[in-house]
Amino acid sequence: MRDKKQAPYSVIVTSLVILLFAAVVFSITAGRFSLPLPLIIKVFAAEISGGNTGANDSLIQAANILFIVRLPRIFLAILVGASLSLAGAAYQGIFKNPLVSPDILGVTHGAGTGAALGILLGIFTGGIQLISFGFGIGTVLIVLSLTKIFGGGRNATVILILTGTIMNAFFASIISFMKYMADADSKLPEIVFWLMGSFARSGNSRNVIIMFFIFIIAGAPLFALRWWINVLSLGDNEAMSLGLNTKRLRTIIIGSATLLTAASVCFCGTIQWVGLIIPHVSRLLVGPDNRRLFPVAAILGGLFMLVVDGFARAIIPGELPVGVLTAFIGAPLFLYMLFSGKKEWAA
Repeated sequence: MRDKKQAPYSVIVTSLVILLFAAVVFSITAGRFSLPLPLIIKVFAAEISGGNTGANDSLIQAANILFIVRLPRIFLAILVGASLSLAGAAYQGIFKNPLVSPDILGVTHGAGTGAALGILLGIFTGGIQLISFGFGIGTVLIVLSLTKIFGGGRNATVILILTGTIMNAFFASIISFMKYMADADSKLPEIVFWLMGSFARSGNSRNVIIMFFIFIIAGAPLFALRWWINVLSLGDNEAMSLGLNTKRLRTIIIGSATLLTAASVCFCGTIQWVGLIIPHVSRLLVGPDNRRLFPVAAILGGLFMLVVDGFARAIIPGELPVGVLTAFIGAPLFLYMLFSGKKEWAA
């Protein structure tokens, strides 16, 4: 039964969509090069009419900034935020643990190791992203394989989480070693900046298209199975009594959440706290039912990431890594939720 203190679900979703649209409009107009709304309308009108901007230099410049820089970055930020939040909600659901985040099985540090290796080898950007994605997926496959070999019986879930924690620590040490070996004038700053998380170098149309297809491919199973995740959260015995294959369901959910997380990390680096905090905030809005939680978490995650990226672009003359801001915001917010007596966030 829905909490009487909560607003109707349709009102919450509609409000979040409106806020997301407003954030998109603001992100388009704001920046070091201001784009007034009337100018944006003229650019879109020219694009609809066949891309005819005439000899107007300001219109041509505005079109380049809008379609090459800002719109791809905005869409990528929304997709990454939605992916991390959805993955976090899925992991918290199947592990029945509010402290679980998308990097619980080592995908984040694995992908970071791949990216650092690619940077050290001087590989082009697309190659770095591919290696990062492969390392992230490979790390989770190793964790699942080790759990299957050594984690039989009732402690399989505990061993799965512990193995992921071990892999996180192992790859973190490898990253530290590569940072130590990297050239201090060129490679090291690039590795450090990438690990902090940023959309500065990844916001392009190719990455948006790839991220969109990964979000559809990996997100669709999570949305389709969100009712069964509710059942799984009751316990394996109850789920199996309803004819649910719990091992297969967990494998599908972990695989989908891993794809979303690995893709997010390989494009924009390590961004912490989003997949941990946003599902909790979503539970405060709509409750623990995953049928309502998943859509709200995806929308709210995209909104949060877009707003944070806007602050990252505006807060200093250069650009602050977005991962730094998510940590600044996420950690105090988590402490507030933990000690303010709002126990329903952990339901």
